[in-house]
Amino acid sequence: QVQLVESGGGLVQPGGSLRLSCAASGLALDYVAIGWFRQAPGKEREGVSCISSRHGRTDYADSVKGRFTISRDNAKNTVYLQMNSLKPEDTAVYYCATAALGLPCMVVGGKVYEVGFGSWGQGTQVTVSS
Repeated sequence: QVQLVESGGGLVQPGGSLRLSCAASGLALDYVAIGWFRQAPGKEREGVSCISSRHGRTDYADSVKGRFTISRDNAKNTVYLQMNSLKPEDTAVYYCATAALGLPCMVVGGKVYEVGFGSWGQGTQVTVSS
């Protein structure tokens, strides 16, 4: 069984940085695409970023492009999301999830497409405020 645990969330001032981690057990992350998603109160869940299982190709939502960076450490079986130049609108609970085997990352309508992601973590809270 797949288990994902997010960590690294917290309170940060606008313009600051935060690094989220997604530690996996039960599967090797290098065989599947991994996505980061977020959901704020009263808003729909948004696909933020995704890293492919092949060649480490990365995709980002338009809202975070140029500010966020997704990466993977296969030795540690962990995926990271480096978040820079944080804005108040980045405030949300952030989740990581694994895609079904063979499914690539997809960007639709300026957001990472979440259909096909099966296993999800419990989420970590990110708050950007003065």
